[in-house]
Amino acid sequence: MSDIYESAATTLGLVNSPCLTKVELRVACRGISDRDALSKPDPCVVLKMQSHGQWFEVDRTEVIRSSISPVFSKVFTVDYYFEEVQRLRFELHDISSNHNGLKEADFLGSMECTLGQIVSQRKLSKALLKQGNTSGKSSITVTAEELSGNHDYVELAFSAKKLDDKDFFSKSDPFLEIFRVNDDGTGSLVHRTETIMNNLNPVWKSFKVSLNTLCSGDQERELKCTVWDWDSNGKHDFIGEYQTTFKEMKAAMEGKQWECINPKYQVKKKNYRNSGVVMLTQCKMHSFLDYIMGGCQIQFTVAIDFTASNGDPRNSCSLHYIHPYQPNEYLKALVAVGEICQDYDSDKMFPAFGFGAQIPPDFKVSIQGVVEAYQNCLPKIQLYGPTNIAPIIQKVANSASEEMHTKEAMEYFILLILTDGVITDMADTREAIVHASHLPMSVIIVGVGNADFSDMQMLDGDDGILRSPKGEPVLRDIVQFVPFRNFKHASPAALAKSVLAEVPNQVVDYYNNKGIKPKCLSDFESSRAFSP
Repeated sequence: MSDIYESAATTLGLVNSPCLTKVELRVACRGISDRDALSKPDPCVVLKMQSHGQWFEVDRTEVIRSSISPVFSKVFTVDYYFEEVQRLRFELHDISSNHNGLKEADFLGSMECTLGQIVSQRKLSKALLKQGNTSGKSSITVTAEELSGNHDYVELAFSAKKLDDKDFFSKSDPFLEIFRVNDDGTGSLVHRTETIMNNLNPVWKSFKVSLNTLCSGDQERELKCTVWDWDSNGKHDFIGEYQTTFKEMKAAMEGKQWECINPKYQVKKKNYRNSGVVMLTQCKMHSFLDYIMGGCQIQFTVAIDFTASNGDPRNSCSLHYIHPYQPNEYLKALVAVGEICQDYDSDKMFPAFGFGAQIPPDFKVSIQGVVEAYQNCLPKIQLYGPTNIAPIIQKVANSASEEMHTKEAMEYFILLILTDGVITDMADTREAIVHASHLPMSVIIVGVGNADFSDMQMLDGDDGILRSPKGEPVLRDIVQFVPFRNFKHASPAALAKSVLAEVPNQVVDYYNNKGIKPKCLSDFESSRAFSP
């Protein structure tokens, strides 16, 4: 192993103590002050984590309309390290009805604590502090639960028909809530669907939830499900309820029906049958590890920017300058992502490409070999331009296309592009990404240096749907873009965690959408930690 490779791995902290466990955090607030006398707030909680004195957003809850005491269905999942002080900040914002971003939101208060404080108490309640650290009447409660060894996720979808009409001038606006009944008889909110306006036969969107969240890994644990008619003042009308278990849903898979019962109507009305019927329309259980354990390989490819804007590699100011002991940003990013991806490729050999220069033939080597190839080729090439990445995406897409035609879950492709500048073939790149979104493929772009990468954000579908120049939308969000400078002061390996965070869901979404099951399912499904 080369010195520069060891240096890069050490700098990124890749030889790091493993996460002790994962913790799920549930959030609820009480007594939120109204913005004015005419409307109630639309609250959302943003979770931030501190690293090197700076706060970074980890995740955020859904927005609950017109509520002063919201119970959020969103569950935050965080890694727990016993040997670290992990500082958390929960920020409560009132989101405008016309805008879901924080720019137009009103800040309602925040609470800071450590993860250790939450897990040691299991339930932590504190006042929300406003600007100037003044304490108001509102409070926040965070409940912690260890995520057990059961990491399986299930994807569920529900619909209903002939629900009771609760509105005089229109039809009901139904939404569904699912609660897990705990050992002490209390209920924990698992999921709240979106509201379907003016519809007595709603079809709600599918959602994913861990079995730990859904039923604490106990398939026979009771689940209480309630259907409501949404009201803009927050006083929702009760339509009905039913009970089930995950075991019952899993046995049916889909097509299971439950009568939605309103107990008051059941007592008062002689001919009362039900207040509608709720149906299970989807129950998928294939997880990322199902596909990996079934033999699916991650094919990792790296492409490095050799355009002239990087500077002469012989100059210490160059982004490609090779210092004897301090790896440059290209090497740090390469090692951070490559170290993780190589564990999912049996031969651990990876195609390595360069663009924007005349270079030797394509390399296909190990991660260490990619680093050495990178070092060796720098004296032999002439940095040039432009920054065209569409050909690289198309080349990997050709391989992914061959895999798609097998209709088996055997190879999924990840392309890592390391670049210092704005893409010069944006139209062709958008076209290539839209095409690749139909394939078993993900694209990770890391921006190196201090260039203006604002145009790159368009490729990452988090801020909207990417479209080709002809207007065709991506089938799946497959691009993750991050500027390396955002991670200069972050915790070790934070870059890899960030850019790879979406990959497992992208893999599962692709194969699930294609109806492709994991290979050798029967061999490992019998070993699952399910109750008989």
